[in-house]
Formats: sequence, structure tokens, C-alpha cells
Amino acid sequence: MTKIPIKRALISVSDKSGLVDLARALHHRDVEIVSSGGTASYLEEAGIPVVRVADVTGAPEMLGGRVKTLHPRIHGGVLANLGVDEHRRDLEDLGIAPFELVVVNLYPFEETVSGGATHAEAIEKIDIGGPTLIRAAAKNHAWVATVVTPDRYQDIIDAVNSGGTTADLREGLAREAFFRTAAYDAAIVNWLERDGADRLVLPLEQATGLRYGENPHQQAAVYRFPDSDGWWTNADQVQGKAMSFNNYADADAAWRLVNDLPVKSVAIVKHMNACGAAVGETVREAFVKAWDCDPLSAFGGVIAINGVLDEATAREISEYFVEIVLAHSVTAEAAAVLASKKNLRVLSAPAPTDHDLDIRSIDDGFLVQNRDRGLSIDDWETKTRPPSDTERSDLELAWTVCAHTKSNAIVIVNDGAAVGVGAGDQSRVGAAERALARAGERAKGGVAASDAFFPFRDGPDALAAAGITAIVEPGGSMRDDEVIESATEHDVALVFTGRRHFRH
Repeated sequence: MTKIPIKRALISVSDKSGLVDLARALHHRDVEIVSSGGTASYLEEAGIPVVRVADVTGAPEMLGGRVKTLHPRIHGGVLANLGVDEHRRDLEDLGIAPFELVVVNLYPFEETVSGGATHAEAIEKIDIGGPTLIRAAAKNHAWVATVVTPDRYQDIIDAVNSGGTTADLREGLAREAFFRTAAYDAAIVNWLERDGADRLVLPLEQATGLRYGENPHQQAAVYRFPDSDGWWTNADQVQGKAMSFNNYADADAAWRLVNDLPVKSVAIVKHMNACGAAVGETVREAFVKAWDCDPLSAFGGVIAINGVLDEATAREISEYFVEIVLAHSVTAEAAAVLASKKNLRVLSAPAPTDHDLDIRSIDDGFLVQNRDRGLSIDDWETKTRPPSDTERSDLELAWTVCAHTKSNAIVIVNDGAAVGVGAGDQSRVGAAERALARAGERAKGGVAASDAFFPFRDGPDALAAAGITAIVEPGGSMRDDEVIESATEHDVALVFTGRRHFRH
């Protein structure tokens, strides 16, 4: 395969990491380095010879550095198609030498706006010359290698030491370059649209391919935002098979739920709905209580632990078939216990981020909203007798689990553990009946949460008849008075949150 030797390089970077090693390798191979501004000074201080852009163009930097490389003597050398005689003649007539390498990374716009910069500060971090150079070089990748990240410096060092860049390397670098400028422009658009959001640009890169989607006949992959810090990108898979589409979906649902619960809590999720959740003095205790909620549904589910997966808990888990176990950390003893279950996926992961977009597809479009938050219990309003301390604690657990459960949802909790979950029912009383059926006798003395208001008193009546002593719900129904009347008649503590948590 024909290689193009690197004889001349243009370097202009904001992120200086790894730059000296690259520049020294280029200089060692007699590559002329053209640079400007802070990059030129940085390399000169490191003892690496640099030709200043101003010396090439004959024009000084102007407008406080806004104009440096935007000049025909720079872009002519970047854009020239050396396979076209006319291009070669133009370069010769004007005395312009071509570039075989362009190394550019951009002003840190994303970092600037995420740090709460003023409007003026953000505007000054919108790079113009950098994206222009990147796009020009990437367009001309038949002749020019374009590098936009320090992660690629070693590839260039290897190439210059082996005689030049290959067509495959240059094309791969061009794909990365165009994605970088697209992502950069997307960040600018989304920042400018932050108050109105008439336009939304989502730059996504594939993190990993998947064997298939929800079903074997569907193709699938996992995508992420550039520089994504999602929990799953930083998770350590201790053991087990590769994650599937459904594994990622269920694991994310479980991990978000358990991280909204107290430390040492355990949540068990199946098909993105909780089938168990509990708090305990130990993680093992919490797991046992969570599993007892609905052992039939928990079979093949995802177990999420807000804390450390220890040996005692691992021994309990090893008695059952589950797909995934997630925890903040996994002890060596716990890993040894589960090691015999070769297909079991065991992951340690950081807490979920506060990324705010919730995006769902519809036909040829998307529904976009802020992620549901606000599980605050500070503004709850008591409508009948006040709940006892024990009831209050169980109500908080029920409310959190309910907010993470598909609507219509009713969750019953007793003694720090979910004992009945009614999820995804078309009617609220149906969700109550489903939760009660799962809870059975465990409903007596328990509490219940509803993700939205009760439209009629039939739901609270059914819960009270089964022995529920306290209910938390948003309130806001035209028939709230009837619901309050039902709770009063049955001596049920009724609390309104003022905020619903539908989940479709």
C-alpha cells in the first residue's frame, strides 16, 4: 500500500497533552512544523524548532487571535489535491508548500459552558480557525492526515517512523475529524438553544455493537455522547457474558432506582420494573427482603446494590438464577463465590450521572424531556392523621420505588421492603389489585404509594380493606375529597406529594 511521507505539519492545539512527544518525533524525522500562538510558544520552550504561521502568511495575528490561520498560504497547502495538475501549478506559482499532516484540537467550548461561563466567555471559546482547518484537511484526506485528539499521536509517530501514512489511516482519521467538528457545532447549537430548544443536535458515537436488540431479528448497538461519563461507560465487568440490549436497559433502570434509595439498599428489576426493593442493616438482609417480594418475577432479573457486594450477599445470590448483579464495588471473596456462574454478569459501577435528557423515539421523530427528578419528601402534605415514624419511612421507600415503576403503578411496602408491585396497568385500581395480589397477607400493616392521583375512591378502599395503614399519592383529582373521606373512614394516613411520577 502506497504511503504518503510526512514532510510538513501544521499544529495548533488547545490541549497540549502528549504534544511534545509528537513534535519531537516529527522533528527527529526532519518534518517542518508550522504553528501559531500558544502552541508555537509551547513547542519553542520545549526546544523544538517551529515556523510561525505569521512567517508563512506574511500577516500578523489579528483581532486578538481570532484570525491566525485563515489565509490562502495555509489553506492552499492543506486543500491542494496533489493528483490534479492545476492544483500543483497553483502551489508552485504562489510558492506554497503542501501539508501532509494537520494536528488541531479545539478551544474547550464544552468545558467552558459546563463550568457556568458567562455568555461573553462562552462566545470567545467558539473556535473558528480550528474547525475550518480540520474540515479542510479531512476533506483532502487523500493527501493529508488529520488528527483531532492526543489519543492518535502514537499512530502518527508510528506512521512517520515507517515511511508515512496509509490511505486507511487517513480515511479513519478523517471520519473522526468530521465527527469532532459535528459534535463541536452540536454543543454550540445546544448551548444557544438552551432556553428555547427549538433545535436539538445529538452527536452520538457507537460505544459497542450488540449481538441483537430486544429480539434476535433486530440489529442493535450502544451509542454514547462524546466524552460520555455515564455509569455504564465506567463500569468494570468483573465476570460474565457481554451485555445485551435488554441487559443494558434493565441494568440502567435498576441502577437508577437503587441509587435513589439509602445506602445498603437492594433493588431487583425485571423488564425495567421493580419486582423487589428493600433497605436493611446489611446488604445481605436487604437482598433477602427484596427477593422475597416476588421471587417468581425476580428469576432472571437484575440485582442492584447501593453499596458493596460482600461474600454473605454473594452466597445468597448464588442460590438463584439472575442475569446481572450491579454494585458500587465487589469484594474479592464475593467474586470468588460467584465465579462458578460463568454466564452471570457481575459489574461494579459508579453512581449514575445527572445527565438531563430523556429521549424516546416515535415514528420518524423523538419525544424529548428533562429526566424525572424531584423525589423530595420535604413538601408532603398530610390530609388525614399523620403517619407514624415507621409508616413515614416505609412511605418514602414506596414512593421512590413507585416513581421508578411503569405507570399505572402501585407499590406496597412493609417493614422496609416492597411486598407488592403493580406495574403498567391500564387502570389505577387494577394496579392496586395487582400489587395486593402479590403482597397477600403481607399487605396488612403496610403502606402504599401511587405514582399519580386516585381518580376514584375505589383504589384507596381496596388498599384499606387489605390492611394498608398509610398511602402516599400526588393528589390533584377532582375527587380528592372522596379519597380523603375514604382514608378518614379507614383511619389511613394519607399524604399528598403535589407531584406525580408517570413513567411510560
